[in-house]
Amino acid sequence: MNFFDIFKINKYKEQISILQHQNNILNEKLNSFGADDYFAVQEQLKQLKEYQREVQQQFNVLSDNTAKLTEQNEKIEKQIATNQKKFNRIKELYKRIENVINNYTNLQLDYQNCRLPQSELDEAELLSPSIFLKLHCMDVKDLRKAYRDNEKLILKLLDQYSSRYTTKANKTIYDLMVIALRSELQNILYNLKYEKLDTSIDAVKTVTQKYMKLACEGNQSIAGTLTKFIGEIEYLFINAVKIEYNYYVKKEQARQEQLAIKEQMRQEAEERKALAAEKAKVEKEETKYKNELEKLNEQLTDTTNDTEANSLRQRILELEAQLSNVVVKKDEITKLQNGKAGNVYIISNLGSFGENIFKIGMTRRQDPQERINELSNASVPFKFDVHSFIFSDDAVGLEGKLHDMLNDKRVNKVNLRKEFFQITIDELEQLVNEIEPTAEFNRTMLAEEFRQSLSNEDTYTSDFTLDFDDEE
Repeated sequence: MNFFDIFKINKYKEQISILQHQNNILNEKLNSFGADDYFAVQEQLKQLKEYQREVQQQFNVLSDNTAKLTEQNEKIEKQIATNQKKFNRIKELYKRIENVINNYTNLQLDYQNCRLPQSELDEAELLSPSIFLKLHCMDVKDLRKAYRDNEKLILKLLDQYSSRYTTKANKTIYDLMVIALRSELQNILYNLKYEKLDTSIDAVKTVTQKYMKLACEGNQSIAGTLTKFIGEIEYLFINAVKIEYNYYVKKEQARQEQLAIKEQMRQEAEERKALAAEKAKVEKEETKYKNELEKLNEQLTDTTNDTEANSLRQRILELEAQLSNVVVKKDEITKLQNGKAGNVYIISNLGSFGENIFKIGMTRRQDPQERINELSNASVPFKFDVHSFIFSDDAVGLEGKLHDMLNDKRVNKVNLRKEFFQITIDELEQLVNEIEPTAEFNRTMLAEEFRQSLSNEDTYTSDFTLDFDDEE
């Protein structure tokens, strides 16, 4: 190192000192701008991105597992459906064989050890309910499918037994019996009505026994096979009758629902017509009041007599109050005309239907009692008692809600136009309070005409005339 290098070192130190000073100034400025916070946030963002990558990886793993589980679940569901169909076939076959043993043989004791315990039969019904056990909750489409499935079982059974007969004579007997049995079933199904389900089932049993007797007497060599066949086909024929009966009932329900809609439309048209007439009447009254008020105001302006002026003011106040009532009434009618507003009524008729039977309906009439009076006409022996009028902006919706909640308590489960329900007065009051707490509910069943009729054996007459001699 020479002498001049010493001067260079000092110069470098001076430059370093200046740079450090400038660096300190810049750091102070950065700190004033929140640089520490910025760098801290940057570090946190870095950590969050790393965490996000880890979460994304876990999510991808879970997604893959979910896809695999979904695929496995679909396979299991298909297996369950297949096994359930097999189980159904086995169970129906068991019931057909059981029908043969119970009704067409004397071997019940010999087969006692082959029977399934009742607990296992009950468990089988839980796993796969029989068709006729769930008919009541099937719609028309499901019932058609059930009938087709039952028809497939019948055809399969016919083919199965047809292959057992090798001689021409036996085959002819079997074919003729099948034709006759199918024709008899069609006749039974054709004559099926509401009140004839049990009769139709008995008719199936009578027909099958008759043809079994004829066939067995014709050829004793095939009596055993025919007996088993008759027992199995009888079970399937009875199933067909039950399915057809429920199909008939569902179709009738649909027809009744359409009639109910038409009846409701007719009633609504009548109510709209009545409301229009009432509105016209109210508007006429409103016009009269306005005209009278206009005259009185003109008289009040022209009069100079204080006594007459006070009288006119009093009369104007009275007319304005009456006009206000008319306007309110008009607004109520307009509301009933334009919206879904109306009254849901709950009524009973102790003398006609007994206790715990209530009718729940709806009317848009301004005075709902008019509708109750109509229902209390000559079609029932006694007047209806009103338990509640529930006003609602959506009376149709409220009525439907009540009907749905009480659907399992319907008296007539086929014709839904009959809005009668079997329920206690306590349950009904609780239901009304839950739906509309402000609604009044009258628990008393007056049944005045009914109680008066019970209290006197004599018939009340209207041919009483006043005897003036007796009066004197």
